[in-house]
Amino acid sequence: MSASSAFSDEKGGSASEPEYGHDPASGGIFSSDYKRHDDLKEMLDSNKDSLKLEAMKRIVAMIARGKNTSDLFPAVVKNVACKNIEDPNQLIRASALRVLSSIRVTIIVPIMMLAIKEAASDMSPYVRKTAAHAIPKLHSLDPEQKDQLIEVIEKLLADKTTLVAGSVVMAFEEVCPDRIDLIHKNYRKLCNLLIDVEEWGQVVIINMLTRYARTQFLNPNINESLLEDSSEKAFYASDDEEDEDKKAEAAALAKRKPYVMDPDHRLLLRNTKPLLQSRNAAVVMAVAQLYFHLAPKAEVGIIAKALVRLMRSHSEVQYVVLQNVATMTIKRRGMFEPYLKSFYIRSTDPTQIKILKLEVLTNLANETNISTILREFQVLFYIHCLIKRDNLCLHIILFRCTQVRCLSGMKLLRITFLCVFLFFSVFQTKLLTQYVLNLAKYDQNYDIRDRARFIRQLIVPTDKSGALSKYAKKLFLALKPAPVLESQFKDRDHFQLGSLSHLLNAKAGGYQELPDWPESAPDPSVRNVEIPDWSKCTSRKDRKEKKLDKPFYSDSEGESGPTESADSESDSGSGSESASASDESGSGSESEESGEETESEEEEEDEEKENKRKKRLDKTKAKKPAEESAERCTIAPSGSIKMYELLHRITGEGLAVEYCFSRQPFSPDPNMVAVQIQFTNNTNSETKNLHIEEPRLQSGMRIREFAEIEVLAAGESVTVVMGIDFCDSTQAANFQLCTHTRKFFVSIQPPVGELMTPAFLTENDFKKEQGKLMGMNEISEKLTLGEKCVNEHVIVERVTATANLSRVPCGSDKEFAGKTVSSGCLVLVTIATKEGGRAQLTVNCEKMVIGTMLVKDIMQALSQ
Repeated sequence: MSASSAFSDEKGGSASEPEYGHDPASGGIFSSDYKRHDDLKEMLDSNKDSLKLEAMKRIVAMIARGKNTSDLFPAVVKNVACKNIEDPNQLIRASALRVLSSIRVTIIVPIMMLAIKEAASDMSPYVRKTAAHAIPKLHSLDPEQKDQLIEVIEKLLADKTTLVAGSVVMAFEEVCPDRIDLIHKNYRKLCNLLIDVEEWGQVVIINMLTRYARTQFLNPNINESLLEDSSEKAFYASDDEEDEDKKAEAAALAKRKPYVMDPDHRLLLRNTKPLLQSRNAAVVMAVAQLYFHLAPKAEVGIIAKALVRLMRSHSEVQYVVLQNVATMTIKRRGMFEPYLKSFYIRSTDPTQIKILKLEVLTNLANETNISTILREFQVLFYIHCLIKRDNLCLHIILFRCTQVRCLSGMKLLRITFLCVFLFFSVFQTKLLTQYVLNLAKYDQNYDIRDRARFIRQLIVPTDKSGALSKYAKKLFLALKPAPVLESQFKDRDHFQLGSLSHLLNAKAGGYQELPDWPESAPDPSVRNVEIPDWSKCTSRKDRKEKKLDKPFYSDSEGESGPTESADSESDSGSGSESASASDESGSGSESEESGEETESEEEEEDEEKENKRKKRLDKTKAKKPAEESAERCTIAPSGSIKMYELLHRITGEGLAVEYCFSRQPFSPDPNMVAVQIQFTNNTNSETKNLHIEEPRLQSGMRIREFAEIEVLAAGESVTVVMGIDFCDSTQAANFQLCTHTRKFFVSIQPPVGELMTPAFLTENDFKKEQGKLMGMNEISEKLTLGEKCVNEHVIVERVTATANLSRVPCGSDKEFAGKTVSSGCLVLVTIATKEGGRAQLTVNCEKMVIGTMLVKDIMQALSQ
């Protein structure tokens, strides 16, 4: 059926052939009777895309005609999902994530989180960039997802593409700007990529690195005797005050050590300097504020020329630049002196620009340039002309002063005092004085009106004036001390230049304070990234160590997150082997020179350690109470169960912690998932009081802690079991793992397959329950089996390894059943194999989110 037929007459006036599944005599296709909608539902549930497309067209046409189609909503929503999630078009994948992250509904937060995590690992940098953009959106929708989002940010910060850098730094600034530790290992990479990042990203990265540098490097001007050169003395500064300041500075200098700039500090300044030539004003302004806040005084001057160049731009750009220049000239007066004429006022300048230029000229004034600056003030020209000429100059001044009407406040008052001065200097200005006083008489400010009334009685005496008017000249022209000029930009330097807070002179929302310089230099080694050369590993023991130990800055290393441990690939139960591997990694890479004799000696040492460990373990077990040992029983995991790293031995300062989902019932609470945790003490001293504190759980989640481990001897391992109620979600359980000296923040995040427990159903029961979970509760996908999935045994093994399900006996297809641990909702899985390695996967579950994630995991397992 063509699209045009959808717009046929509602009463059946079209001569076209009968539509799919409809009786022509019953009315048009837009009839809202139940049968017609039922046919549309069948079309939407069809496996043919052409029928789905036709149904969608009809529904859109019905909506356009104002028909009620609300009962079709579930059938339409099911077709929102794309069969091929990893679409070959990166724009499609990015657009899908952009739309999903813009839906402000909390119920889809788990789906949004899953999509962001997938996009963060996408092959396309454009999709990864979109994932970074989606992170602040999800954080604003559900701030409790912060910990998981930080993990994604940490992963994206390690991205080496310039397209992602700016976006992930922006996400970092929005979500966790205080996690400065995430920047350490990526600092040098960001500095080197900066020149190739897009302009928007350059601004974000430069502002972030400015604050980072203020926390990690010393003040390069710490040994400067004065903030300004001695020749750059303030115009109205007191000589006595300067002498006192010089003495105080000299005393402080005697105690300071010579300053040596950190190479990473120099790297930042060197890589940002070329950006002063950028065509983007925001980039130039960002580099200028970086140099102002971070560079040595002798190098700051290079930004002056770039800022003066920006003053040839639009008035909006000029306004922002002059605001920052006015602040810079308070402490860096000398660097703008060569460009004094660039701040001269033009007749075409807006009023705000003129005021800012006057502010800059005032800040730049000193003994050498004051005559030049004064000549720029046009009022002096008028005074000079007024002294020498007649009535013509008076008319000129009156014409100029017609603009006085737009002035108010202290500006009008200053003109009033100027008129007073003119009144006593030249009597011909009487009309001008009266004009100004008349304006002040009706000013909105009562203080102006009072002052004008007072001045009028003094300088324009009348019959009612008192004797005080005789002394008006002495009152107004008496000798007075020089005025103390204080710029309104004096205290703005505590705001980061170029920021909105600096522009408004008030802290704006989301503003991050500019940190103070540290008193002592932090450890620069935190920015070192060591990448071991595995190509040199040749011996058997080195190859084993390559499997056991990961690079120091691997993506999977961290204090939290379910990173799969490589130890699960090695021989299980070999505690001495893991202990020796950790000892080797701490002693250096000397394995290249080790021969067979060294290996045999190490194996003997390992055997001795193993015997000692067994003896200590037997003694420890004898001392433990019966109920405590019952809770810490070791559940031997099957070969398909994966081990995950909870705490790396480097992060844990010798304490390594791994965990697995044992798939055994947790006897204290059957609604909890049993999590088996193994502690290994790789240090040479005892670890005491191992326990859990401050669990931070999502709403509804519960945790049952294991009993405290009083003592874990050096080189020993112990296994405990704890229970977690994940509420049928893959949200992470966050808590602190504590010893007697340290606390480590860790998290356990379950795969969706570990949230289930096997359910034993007959084939008839399976079909019966499956019939109850149709429609929106059923997800069906086609897939191509992997090369290794050649027989039924491999398929069953991979499905049960992915999810804790049991197979239904005597089923025609491969059918699996289970139920969620927390709520007991049934989860039914059917795999129908076909010719050519094709298969149909069907999951029936009341919880759609769990069903969607389970389909994806099983498809991935069977496609490998």
